[in-house]
Amino acid sequence: MNESVLRRALLIIAVLGLTLGLGVWRNGIDIASPDTIWTAATLPVVAALAISILRDFWIGRIGVDAIALVSMSAALLLGQALAAVVVAIMYAGGTVLEDLARGRAERNLRALTDRAPRVAHRKSAHGTETVAIDQVAVSDELLVRAGDALRSGTVNVGEAFVMRASAIADKSTYAAIVRMVAAAQTAKAPFIRVADRFALLLLPATLLIAAIAWYLSGDPIRALAVLVVATPCPLILAAPVAFIGGVSRAARAGILMKGSAALEALAQIRTAIFDKTGTLTLGGAELIEIDVAPGQGTDEPLRLLASLEQASHHVLADSIVRIARHGNLLLSQPCDVREHRGEGLEGQVDRMSVAAGSRPLVLGSGPLPNWAESGESRYRETQVLRVFVAIDGRLGAVFTFGDAIREDAPGTVEALRSAGVTRIVMLTGDDGAAAEKVSASLDLDAVFANATPADKVGTVEAEKAAAPTMMVGDGINDAPALAAATVGIAMGARGGTASSEAADVVVLTDRLEPVAEALRIARRTRGIALQSIVVGLGLSGAAMIAAAMGHITPVAGALLQEGIDVAVIVNALRALGDGRLGRDRNGRRS
Repeated sequence: MNESVLRRALLIIAVLGLTLGLGVWRNGIDIASPDTIWTAATLPVVAALAISILRDFWIGRIGVDAIALVSMSAALLLGQALAAVVVAIMYAGGTVLEDLARGRAERNLRALTDRAPRVAHRKSAHGTETVAIDQVAVSDELLVRAGDALRSGTVNVGEAFVMRASAIADKSTYAAIVRMVAAAQTAKAPFIRVADRFALLLLPATLLIAAIAWYLSGDPIRALAVLVVATPCPLILAAPVAFIGGVSRAARAGILMKGSAALEALAQIRTAIFDKTGTLTLGGAELIEIDVAPGQGTDEPLRLLASLEQASHHVLADSIVRIARHGNLLLSQPCDVREHRGEGLEGQVDRMSVAAGSRPLVLGSGPLPNWAESGESRYRETQVLRVFVAIDGRLGAVFTFGDAIREDAPGTVEALRSAGVTRIVMLTGDDGAAAEKVSASLDLDAVFANATPADKVGTVEAEKAAAPTMMVGDGINDAPALAAATVGIAMGARGGTASSEAADVVVLTDRLEPVAEALRIARRTRGIALQSIVVGLGLSGAAMIAAAMGHITPVAGALLQEGIDVAVIVNALRALGDGRLGRDRNGRRS
């Protein structure tokens, strides 16, 4: 039987037993004594809990659920069947509440799984056949129709084309993301493991207090009351529910946390290191200037270039298309496109031959026209990307792109400082002049330029020795540094597989702001978990003292502990929320 179903069944049995026993007691029905009914309703919970404890002990784990087992068993032995069944309801209800909390937190994972493709259109000798996704083999040719999902949220909005499968469904990028989210929601954080170890101290302490209460009063019922209110649900439930909620909340914000351990480590970060190109900056994607041939406007060359770039996988292509659409230019579908890796591409747009890319690709060894000479001289010593565009064999325009700072970079740096990050550093392989210019704009604490991948690792290790450090990067050369940091954060929107696999956290959107949001979520989640544990144990401790002094009966203690459990779980579930109540006077959310 599914464990979740079993827990619900045990809760139903205990509740029905309590209700039936109360009915018999109140109405004087002579079918069985209330104590017999309550005992019968408690025994299945006792048996299930005993089996669970033995199973955990067999694999080397000792759980504090033993307190609940001791309290129920003691209540039955002391003739307090009503208290026993109330404790049974309390324990079974707590496990059901945990299941419900986990189910709510995992809703985002189910939504992610539901978006996975179910079928593919495979080409065969007999034409195109629709097959289940798990029947696709490596090297199968697949037809991707207009509007079909291609990879991890990528959508084909152009004409249909044929692709060749390079991996089976279970080995795909999308499947890997689903597995990472699943692992993230089940992995234990160090904080949770510490809570587990601390909870073990509660068992002998509880037994000692119960024994003292019994010895001083001579009343075993006082000892039972102490056991009843000591059931450590705040420790058992609070931290896991809060951390699962935090991972789920991050997923909704486009942030993949690879486990609760990553979330907890992120909550303690004091130093942030950023790569430059593609992380703090756009990676050369900002249009600086357009030089055009005499008698030519800028709109038509831009429209033709953007139309052709729709077929490109280059990082610059998206920016070019975005710029053209922002100018309300009507793009056409290119055809006969040939892409030359690292050089550019050629194709047909509206029956015109268009070539775009490097000067050698577009012009060969030919000279520049006079109108383009000034631009070539102007940018010769600067770090820009020049895209030459030829229309029907003649150079029509030259587009100059520069590496601009991301629009949300200043706000992200400010948010990190507000969150308690005391040192923010830029670590880049670019030259010092370009790095210092970006650093000055963002008011960073230090810059390390001209760094090789090995230099990056060394810098990260040095910073980590001084304080918990996160490294944020996007390229394959950042992967070693991401792995070396206390927490590695990969900008994964552009498909940097190596960096995403090396990182502990992956930002799934092409923005920098989620880095600060991830830190905020992590710190809020850890705070909620700690708060739930401290408050829950504080209330339980006060109730234990009151029970030892004879102010709380076993039945009242069981009801009180149930209220504490519910309060702890509800508080831990706050980690699922945003935590922002409104906006400040500047219009920012607070």
